[in-house]
Amino acid sequence: MFHRICPPWLPGALIALAACSAGAQPLAPVSAPPVSTLKQAFDAAWLRQPEARSLPLQEEAALARRHSADRWTAEPPAIELSGKTDQIDRNTGSREYQAGIALPLWLPGERAAAGALADAELQATRHRQQAAQLRTAAAVRDAYWTWQAAHAGVGLEQARLANARQLAVDVARRVRAGELARADQHQAEGAVASAEAALAEAHSTLVAARSSLRALTGQPVATPTDDVPPIEPEPTLPTDVSALEETHPLLSEWQARTERARRALALAAVQTRANPELNLATTRERGAYGENWTHTVTVGLRLPFGDDARNRARIADASAEAVEAEVQLAVEHDRLLAELDTARHRAETARLQLEAAERRARLAAESRAFFDKAFRLGEADLPTRLRIELEASEAERQLARSRIQLAAARSALRQAMGLLPE
Repeated sequence: MFHRICPPWLPGALIALAACSAGAQPLAPVSAPPVSTLKQAFDAAWLRQPEARSLPLQEEAALARRHSADRWTAEPPAIELSGKTDQIDRNTGSREYQAGIALPLWLPGERAAAGALADAELQATRHRQQAAQLRTAAAVRDAYWTWQAAHAGVGLEQARLANARQLAVDVARRVRAGELARADQHQAEGAVASAEAALAEAHSTLVAARSSLRALTGQPVATPTDDVPPIEPEPTLPTDVSALEETHPLLSEWQARTERARRALALAAVQTRANPELNLATTRERGAYGENWTHTVTVGLRLPFGDDARNRARIADASAEAVEAEVQLAVEHDRLLAELDTARHRAETARLQLEAAERRARLAAESRAFFDKAFRLGEADLPTRLRIELEASEAERQLARSRIQLAAARSALRQAMGLLPE
């Protein structure tokens, strides 16, 4: 399947050949290897983005405009050929042939301004690609950690169901032995039913999360093999947040747009009229039959008048674009600083929550072992055993959730700093 629409009557081989010759790239095939890491998911998702396919062509166009600004003439030269004869009416032998060339000339300062604009457009195209990659990374990170959290939830609910079933078997055995009442067995079987319902809901959440991630990557999603998902490297926070203005792709993009708008304004300011033309021509003519041919050379200069209304409109459009880019740069700067501060506090909070969740899970596991032994010996009743089991399951769930939250918080911190997945 290709991004380009092809006629249904073309054979498959011709469709592929036509698409490749036109610059189209096939999407990831269904047989592509499944993604399992955040970096793999990002790489697959970026290849599916429109910017990944169009930006190289935009860069090529910017390079072409830069080459155009390096020419000696504002536009390509034009050749003029003409002939004059009286053969149709008098036919006295009068002939005139003229060959010339028209050279469009740069306006004062126009060539330098056009070159500066082409350079700014080239830089803006490259920064636009980096910003598009970062925006893609934000969507992939959100979907990836949602999928990891959903997978961890399924594992926890499976463990909870296994414990509930084992407890129900023990209770049934003791009910048959006359040590417990049938009401206790009903409570244990109710705990199993509750765990089964929670597992079904967790599976539904996992399917939705996997589908969202697959929609971004276009590839199947592998089942995680590690209980603890891999965490991105912890970034080094800058001592001076103003340094982000030079390194953050989103700010660099708006800076490049601002510079491009300024260069466009400078070019509009010097293009006050159409380009003048230098005309060089040679003429060969005779007056009648028998006369000698004469040769003349013509040098002319064409100077168009300026259009004040058109110039004001172009300058106003360029000024509006420059003002909009400068204002948006300031807004984006403040937004990213607030996002970075929030992400930094979120990462620190997630770290503290993980430490507390680890302590709670360790204590809950020890309490579960104590009360399980006491229940088997008849020293603890079933409600207490169920309560301890519920607390232990909740502690394990909180621990798994805290691990995912720490990984997602660190990933969000890297996103706020403008770093791509690793």
